[in-house]
Amino acid sequence: MDLRQLRTFVEVVDRGSFSAAAEALGVTQPAVSQQIQSLERAIGTPLVDRSGRRATATPRGEVVHRHALRLLAVREELERELSEDRAELTGHLLVGASTGPGEHVLPSLLGSFRRANPAVTVTLRVEATSTIVERVLERELELGVVGSRRPHRSLRYEPFLRDRVVLAVPPGHHFAGRSASLAELIREPLIVMQEGAGVRSVMEAELRRAGVRLRDLDVVMEMGLQESAKSAVEAGFGVSFLSVTAIAKELALGTLATADVAGLDAVRDFWSVRPASGRPSRVTERFVEWCRAELPLAADQASAGGSRSSRLDQ
Repeated sequence: MDLRQLRTFVEVVDRGSFSAAAEALGVTQPAVSQQIQSLERAIGTPLVDRSGRRATATPRGEVVHRHALRLLAVREELERELSEDRAELTGHLLVGASTGPGEHVLPSLLGSFRRANPAVTVTLRVEATSTIVERVLERELELGVVGSRRPHRSLRYEPFLRDRVVLAVPPGHHFAGRSASLAELIREPLIVMQEGAGVRSVMEAELRRAGVRLRDLDVVMEMGLQESAKSAVEAGFGVSFLSVTAIAKELALGTLATADVAGLDAVRDFWSVRPASGRPSRVTERFVEWCRAELPLAADQASAGGSRSSRLDQ
């Protein structure tokens, strides 16, 4: 057996099909089949159960899979240590993110990272949380940043950023800079995000905890994007619960203000998600380290505009 055969075997088991493994490895499906057959002949027993809709490891195959991951990790570590002799960081950094972090957190982090590492090219894909998680699971992405977790044994989640949801109001609004009561909020024209949006889900849960439902409020507009809701609030059409990360710029410029609502204190967590097995590329690992160092600064900047947003302790 050789490491190429083991890599092919791991891809087949992790992805559940010979065709998906072939696509990931950039080879033909017959080539994948030949590699698996050669490995099975070398070990002397079937390693892949081909009888179902998904290709799965046999009991002996699970043993091989476990040790193959370790061997491949050692090889990756060797390559990593050898590559670290190079002074300049190079490569392509591909990051996926859901809408919240993709619009308001990652662009500045990626821009700063690219400025510090000009030989690195950067791509940011912004898609639904479920899509990002699926892409990481299929190893199309090494790193994703999402607003919710979908537990899976092949995924590893880590805290990335804690975001506070606040009531955004026009600068001269009678709520601005003070604590409003729930009774006052119920009478106030409210702009909400569309159903299923992360911010709306967080606020609906927090309102229920306080004994209030969304239908009890004076909802006058429903928006699909936080950018649209921000514009509506700035224009004086109502108030809206928004991510403080999303309105940090407007708070700093003074085009929006915030208000507390007695009994409500909504936060949501952003998470990084990576494959549980193997180690990321050097450029991805460096970017993760960069984010851990930079995010407290981002939180401090948001705090200057009225935010209590902060990075979760690692």
